[in-house]
This record gives sequence, C-alpha cells and structure tokens, in this order.
Amino acid sequence: MNRHRPSVDTLFRSVTRVAGRHAIGVMLTGMGGDGAEAMLEMQRAGAYTIAQDEASCVVFGMPRQAIALGGVREVAALGDVAQRLESLALA
Repeated sequence: MNRHRPSVDTLFRSVTRVAGRHAIGVMLTGMGGDGAEAMLEMQRAGAYTIAQDEASCVVFGMPRQAIALGGVREVAALGDVAQRLESLALA
C-alpha cells in the first residue's frame, strides 16, 4: 500500500482481483497519483476505466496521472459519469 489512507491503489487492486474484466473503475478529482498504477492494472485485466476531465475537476492530479500512464479508456465530465456508468452496467 502507498502512503495514502484510504488508498485508491488498494481498492482498485482488490476490485481487479475479484471482478477483473467485469469491473468499472472511475478516477475522480484528487491530488497526487494514488490509484493511477492500479487503474492501469484494471484496464490491462479488461476492466472499463473512466477518468474525470480536467475542466470539471477541482484538482486534476489523480485523473491526470491515470491518463498519463495509459490506464484510462474514457475521459468524461463529472456530470456525464453517472450516465456512462448506467449505460455500461446495462450493456
């Protein structure tokens, strides 16, 4: 686990182990890079990954890192995330 508590890395890795390609990971506004590496692991396991776009973030650190590492399949505005999750869950 990294120095963050609670750790998004730990959460995403647990989800990857349990749900794998059936998971959906969402990275919302936040400072630093917590969760970025684990989101990449989620995507490599076949999970669908979404990051909040810069324009709707208060702090773009965590989504920026996840995007930079290549762990994000889709970038969406905060107002669109819930609708995307609903459509992905129903697919």
